[in-house]
Amino acid sequence: MAGTGSAGAAAEAQAGSPGGAGLDPEGRRLLWRCRRGMKELDVLLERFAREHLALASSEQRRTFDRFLDLPDPLLADYLLGQVTPPEPELARLACRISGRLPGGMI
Repeated sequence: MAGTGSAGAAAEAQAGSPGGAGLDPEGRRLLWRCRRGMKELDVLLERFAREHLALASSEQRRTFDRFLDLPDPLLADYLLGQVTPPEPELARLACRISGRLPGGMI
């Protein structure tokens, strides 16, 4: 029986298909982290990741990674515009993910 580590790695590898095709391992890891278990967050975060991660800089990916570290209720508040993140780069990112601000990653 396969261990959870190999199952997790297999699931993470599948996260890149088809939307993650062309992403490097770090990009696929970030795409996998977009799966939150809350449908609204999953849709917004995964769509944004598929559209922008391939061309994102290391700094932009670090900001996105920090954003994904936040708890789901706070992410939902940020993405639905109910609360503004105190950090300017996270505020811009939340607006871009939710479609309230056009442009790329940050």
